[in-house]
Amino acid sequence: MSAAASVLAQDRDAVRRRLHAKRKLAHVVALSLALGAMAFGLFWLIWILIETVRLGIGGLALTLFTQMTPPPQAETGGLANAIFGSVVMVSLATLLGTPIGVLAGIYLAEYGRRSWLAGTTRFINDILLSAPSIVIGLFIYSAVVARLRGFSGFAGILALALIVIPVVIRTTENMLALIPNALREAAYALGTPKWRVVMTVTLKAARAGVMTGILLAFARIAGETAPLLFTALSNQFWTSDLSQPMASLPVTIFKFAMSPYENWQKLAWAGVFLITIGVLVLNILARTFFRNRH
Repeated sequence: MSAAASVLAQDRDAVRRRLHAKRKLAHVVALSLALGAMAFGLFWLIWILIETVRLGIGGLALTLFTQMTPPPQAETGGLANAIFGSVVMVSLATLLGTPIGVLAGIYLAEYGRRSWLAGTTRFINDILLSAPSIVIGLFIYSAVVARLRGFSGFAGILALALIVIPVVIRTTENMLALIPNALREAAYALGTPKWRVVMTVTLKAARAGVMTGILLAFARIAGETAPLLFTALSNQFWTSDLSQPMASLPVTIFKFAMSPYENWQKLAWAGVFLITIGVLVLNILARTFFRNRH
């Protein structure tokens, strides 16, 4: 009996060693694939950044911020009108879309949750999150531009706001869902009404995450081109009239980069550099807010 038990124990040890070797091999393969995928992505990202800096930094000058977009083959010129138009439209779109997104996210996280309206809203929000931006541009074109018979900055703001709203909704709902129910229950135990619990407890606790979503939405629409092509179009001159076509940095980059003129191509790369640096700064701020939450 002792010999049989010894043989059985040896068999069990051999099975364990084989299973351990298989798990170790699977771990090595999975880790190698993950590191390879990361290296592949970093390679292209670093190459894009190097090319952006190499080609874009040469176009940086004071005239870039003080002069209008030039005609072809001009000796001077800048992107002042395009920078101004982008700042105005992106900022107003964020101001328009943020309150709607935050309020909708509060409803989904605090009031609706399992209701049919909340489920329908989440479904529609998921569709908007995955919808190509050109579809949103075409929708605003048919609903606003075609009816008013003219491109305008207002139409561009509406298109960008429709991109901001689903991002803010999703982030706000997720951040509020992470707040422990113990905080809510403690506030309810003190006789605090629900609206005040939401405003002074849960939303305050989740404010860093909500701000992260807002900054990420701002960064996303800063580089959108397709919606503005169908709504705000472009303008070669300075304008602050939102009822008229308005220049924007992404559309100007698209137009100048496709041209055969060297001065336009140089300005296009300078614009790419500005947008890249701006989005990078916004993402760093967003990550900083998110880290401070913990």
